[in-house]
Amino acid sequence: METRRITVLTAGLGVPSSSRLLADQLAAAAERRLAAAGFAASVDVVELRDLAVDIANNFVTGYAAPRLAEVIAGVEEADGIIAVSPVFSASYSGLFKSFFDVLDPKSLEGKAVLLGATGGTDRHQMVLDYAMRPLFSYLRTRTAATGVFAGPQDWGNSDDGGSPLSVRIDRAAEEFALLVTGAPRRQKTAAAESLPFEQLLAGISNGR
Repeated sequence: METRRITVLTAGLGVPSSSRLLADQLAAAAERRLAAAGFAASVDVVELRDLAVDIANNFVTGYAAPRLAEVIAGVEEADGIIAVSPVFSASYSGLFKSFFDVLDPKSLEGKAVLLGATGGTDRHQMVLDYAMRPLFSYLRTRTAATGVFAGPQDWGNSDDGGSPLSVRIDRAAEEFALLVTGAPRRQKTAAAESLPFEQLLAGISNGR
């Protein structure tokens, strides 16, 4: 059975946080969908709040501390990403954005992504389409058509698979699994060879 690597990024600040709760449910649903398609899932959950200091230091020094470097490598090597942020001031959180700012923008190109967000009112649900999607469109990811927003009214409902939140999660997970399984495994590209200036000049002189 082939394995697909899924990295779950959650930017919740509380312990526990609704963002982590939503991320866990999305990951579990994606794992079920992948299993139904004949794939095993290796899921790595990353709480970005644990990396907040390392992310800030990376901006100042340009150096990623070992744990941050490990997470960045995991994201780059993953077959798919589940990204969940709380809503602050009608957008994703600064911590969420800061993490993606320290990544190589080209490292996510073509990667499958499932988006989720949590907030204190349903008025924030448009953050998925007006803030998060543009970010991942810029990063050239393949993003599941269904994003999942969870507000206060979504928690505490019966977890029998029939609640509105459960239905949205299952639909989004199905779309995400299709993206993850439908694309060839990403291969690392070899670093471009750097030629000496004299050799480059010789090539120009010879009309190459």
